[in-house]
Amino acid sequence: MIEVRHLTKRYGDHLAVDDLSFVVEDGTICGFLGPNGAGKSTTMNIMTGCLSPSEGDVLINGHDILDDPEGAKRTIGYLPENPPVYPDMTVYEYLTFVAELKKVPAKEREAQIETVIADLGLDPVCDRLIRNLSKGYRQRTGFAQALIGNPETLILDEPTAGLDPKQIIETRSLIRELGKTHTVILSSHILSEVAEVCSKVLIISEGRLLAADTPENLAKARHRTELVVTAEGAEEDVLRALDPFAGEGRSGILDLTRESEGTIRVRLAQPAGEDIRGQISRALFEAGCPVVELREEKEQLEEIFLELTETGSIKEEV
Repeated sequence: MIEVRHLTKRYGDHLAVDDLSFVVEDGTICGFLGPNGAGKSTTMNIMTGCLSPSEGDVLINGHDILDDPEGAKRTIGYLPENPPVYPDMTVYEYLTFVAELKKVPAKEREAQIETVIADLGLDPVCDRLIRNLSKGYRQRTGFAQALIGNPETLILDEPTAGLDPKQIIETRSLIRELGKTHTVILSSHILSEVAEVCSKVLIISEGRLLAADTPENLAKARHRTELVVTAEGAEEDVLRALDPFAGEGRSGILDLTRESEGTIRVRLAQPAGEDIRGQISRALFEAGCPVVELREEKEQLEEIFLELTETGSIKEEV
């Protein structure tokens, strides 16, 4: 488990992290989101002991990163945004070096190295110098070093950066598997990736926590579930049937489009926590307006992210 308590980091007059507090439970894959300059990398560097905070505490699996750095770091695998690889070593030599630094018992090193090489698809390049690798293979080598030592917690800064689409899919699959036995925090600029992989999302802006919840709960909390209704019939008949669900003055109708002759498409706000699709279907049927399409649309993580970071509204952690 990761506990961050009232974390603050100042660089002179600049406040990079502002009283940040959150908890990531064991077995959680947590997405760390924020615009450029939001304080994500600074927070990750403090969590891994690479930077000291101005104020606050970080506990990694019960170890204080300041008071017990060795104990905390023993449980962390860290992939920085720029992987810390040595270009004059081969991939195998580098991973052996990392295993020695992490004090992996000699009898376990070879097995661990071969396992991460297989997991990351590094077999074709394990005897090549790192400086001769593509960016994607360098990224995977950096990911591999984070896995050496079987750490309980993985902190990954842009883990799919530089990978091709096939490698991205494979890496996402690996992260899901790792999430079954590890606590994972990952930052990414690919919001769909976070929504697909992560069970919890932290959104920060200007060093402050704006939201901390599951992607599904964030969508519900924003009260932005919508229904898209397409029906045949005259516009006035369709709207009359939808009146009981459209709010005062039809304020709940967000959009109306004439799809074709005699077909109307309406985007309708759905009250939070309710499912009114059955009622709408019956109302349109009784009005003689056959339903062509009726589907629910939840607000996407991209929209939630933009709204939160633009308004700066803060949601208490759940």
